[in-house]
Amino acid sequence: MRGFDLTPYRRSTVGFDRLFDLIENNARAIQGDNYPPFNIERLSDDKYRVTLAVAGFREDELDIVAQQNLLQVSGRKAELGNDERAKFVHVGIANRSFERRFELADFVRVESAALADGLLVIELVREVPEAMKPKKIAINGGQIVEIGKQSDAA
Repeated sequence: MRGFDLTPYRRSTVGFDRLFDLIENNARAIQGDNYPPFNIERLSDDKYRVTLAVAGFREDELDIVAQQNLLQVSGRKAELGNDERAKFVHVGIANRSFERRFELADFVRVESAALADGLLVIELVREVPEAMKPKKIAINGGQIVEIGKQSDAA
């Protein structure tokens, strides 16, 4: 699979560097390892769910780290000793360590995480601060009031 050349777009835009970096990094990640498999669901406008298939991992072998705009999920399995390895006739269940990263939009935070039936379910919610939400501005009824001065009606 060939990569994207975003150079023409970088030259004609300002402030979109992070977006182009995300596109290029994700294009590289798609070519790489897809373990463990995962789903991303949109439950509503501001709620999301990430589900990873982590069969064979216990809670103490999984780490979830949320930073600004990044969710990192990793699993570390202890190596099997020679005695334990000798007991297996066939090993078909993946028993390897992993690290999976998800880029998060602004104001998205982890609400909860649960492990059941070999699935790690991470609930995400987007909470835009009040200062960032759109505000309706009332129109003054016919008088022009300069900033810093009071109108005669007051």
